[in-house]
Amino acid sequence: MTTLASVAPATLVTTPPARFRDLLASEWIKMRSLRSTPWTIVLTALFVIGSTAVATLADDAARSGPSGFVPFDVYPAVGYWTLMLVAGSVGALSVVSEYSTGLIRTTTVAVPARGSVVLAKATVTAALWTATGTAVSTGSLLVSQTILNGRLAAVPLSHPGVLRALVASALLAPVCALIGLSLGVLIRHSATTMVTSVFTLLMLPTMFSESDRWSADINHAMVSAAWKRLVQNWEADPGSLGYTATVPGSWIVYALWPLTAVTLAVLVVRHRDV
Repeated sequence: MTTLASVAPATLVTTPPARFRDLLASEWIKMRSLRSTPWTIVLTALFVIGSTAVATLADDAARSGPSGFVPFDVYPAVGYWTLMLVAGSVGALSVVSEYSTGLIRTTTVAVPARGSVVLAKATVTAALWTATGTAVSTGSLLVSQTILNGRLAAVPLSHPGVLRALVASALLAPVCALIGLSLGVLIRHSATTMVTSVFTLLMLPTMFSESDRWSADINHAMVSAAWKRLVQNWEADPGSLGYTATVPGSWIVYALWPLTAVTLAVLVVRHRDV
């Protein structure tokens, strides 16, 4: 005799989708769990601020009293090019390290909304490097003005050009970090991403001069050229044969580069397997 047993339908246990703040917390844990990250940031900050001290001490023009605000003593190019390089590289490594270890597969299985993952990474990266850039930029200004104060050549924050240079130098780090992160999402290979990041941020602008209009337009569209113009506190010589970038245009470059890069990364990651 056969008895038909009624089988109760299995109860489906559904897990609620991850909230964006959960993704932010996850990405922050990943970021701070890397021991190299705080050491890299601290050493970079010390180098950049140290380069400011060296540049200020070596400036003979500021030894004999007030000489106005000298932006490239406070924000020397060698220090801030290094900051660009490190920020872009760390931003890229925050992504490509997951591809190299295979952790990205676990992430995409846990959170199918890959665009949200990229946005969470971008948000954490931007917050970290904005804080770092602000600390480094403020430290550079304080160190420089402390040295110049002993020569009676210090200037206040309200002096023309000081606040703009401070903000531009602080935002340089997150802009470059977001570009590096986006390149990591697009390329996914460590060596290629590093080379592309260095080429895009530091080498490509040097290929275009300001002597011709077309070349100057390309140069002015680069992040390093925009930073240089925003820090610079003097206008172009009317008799100069070169073309000079504008301050509003340089701020637009600051905004468009990370916005375009992150948007492209989100669109690409939504349409590929991993």
